[in-house]
Amino acid sequence: MSDQQSLPEKLFSTTLGSLVNHLGLTEEEGDGGGPWMPLVSQLPMVQGQVGKVRLFTGNSLFRVVTCSLVVEPIQLDSHMLFAFTPGNSAVPHFTLDSVKAGEHFAFHLDLIPRLDLGANLMYMDEVFTPLTEAFEAGSAIDGLSMAHLSPRQNAIMSPWMLAKRATQEAFGGSESTVESYLQHWFELLEKGVSESARAGVTDADLRARNIANKQIIFSPEVDPVWGRITSMIGEEAVAAQRALLIGEDE
Repeated sequence: MSDQQSLPEKLFSTTLGSLVNHLGLTEEEGDGGGPWMPLVSQLPMVQGQVGKVRLFTGNSLFRVVTCSLVVEPIQLDSHMLFAFTPGNSAVPHFTLDSVKAGEHFAFHLDLIPRLDLGANLMYMDEVFTPLTEAFEAGSAIDGLSMAHLSPRQNAIMSPWMLAKRATQEAFGGSESTVESYLQHWFELLEKGVSESARAGVTDADLRARNIANKQIIFSPEVDPVWGRITSMIGEEAVAAQRALLIGEDE
């Protein structure tokens, strides 16, 4: 890991490295080698590549998708990671956003439910309740404040989501919380979700909910970030990235 990495890039790179090494993932290259898709600036004041989308596969996962955007003239340093389990799995997806915009740091950490938590108590207690201690410790870090998410954005994630703005010191202190969430997710991948916690939910039910959920999570009508980055990298690149994130395994 380079000493020149920013704090957001370090948190992202450490987490991605843990994923790749622990699960033995393989990076899928784009045309001509290199990342799956380079992101080229559409801004008049910035020329050339400003980021990249990377794709990893392997182990029991469907895919891992990352997106990094570093645009110095607008003081943006953003790194997103989504690790998707298969469509018929009840194990949540893992996600981390690691960002600095201007002088402000922010991070978003969550395990994305695969069943309705309001109707599946055994699933909630088996999969999410063990995160409570890490959630409370992460929430209590001095220097954090709530990120601006709409009620709709909150509703499609989990109640254990940490979406925070942070001082530089608080952002650095979030590393242990990210590690706790990641290790719990690794344990879920290894042992799976019990049949009793699935409550008779079929593979077809899981697949249908999964694709519907991802279509909402990555909808420009729900998440305004898509509108903001369209001006940076163009409609074609945004559409390709959203398709990769929403894509369903067969």
